[in-house]
Amino acid sequence: MDKSAVRLGADATPSAPALLLRPWSPADAAELVELYRDDTLRRWTSSALDDEVSAARWIQDQQRGWETGDRFGFAVTEVQRPSAEGEGAAVEGQLAGHVILKNVSPGSSSAEVGYWTAARARGRGVAPRALDALTDWAFSACPGAVLTRLELLHQVDNAASCRVARKSRYELATLLPASAPAYPLAGHLHVRIRDR
Repeated sequence: MDKSAVRLGADATPSAPALLLRPWSPADAAELVELYRDDTLRRWTSSALDDEVSAARWIQDQQRGWETGDRFGFAVTEVQRPSAEGEGAAVEGQLAGHVILKNVSPGSSSAEVGYWTAARARGRGVAPRALDALTDWAFSACPGAVLTRLELLHQVDNAASCRVARKSRYELATLLPASAPAYPLAGHLHVRIRDR
């Protein structure tokens, strides 16, 4: 699959611009480091991106996932207009987050989704809109997979992630026990089944 051809979109809202979801690029490294200076983002993610070298390595991991077909990570950007009058083609703006479809394997009908939102973009519906776009793509166009079930996991104390899951119709399925050291707290498993 030519990952450069995969572009997903999410409509604007009255208070937030439209979103463009596209594969991560090496050019994103510097901005990614800036986003990871946010303590809240660092709390909920397992990556430590402290410099451009670690960010470039993380981006390479995202690209490798596309190549192997088991992980499809998307940079989420806000769409900007090139002029104040709103005329002309829309252009890509700042990074607003990340969504991913992972644990995709041939013959399996289920996979997992994940996401995070940049501090400057929180509270504007970025995560649910991006997750909805990813979910639609996963159920209809994901290469090499016929997915009917998507799972979303988060720590039980991550109330914001729980709200995103519910807004995107991922129903709470079960409480997962803690599994130290990787998962020191219990978690929620949310599930979304493909509409027939």
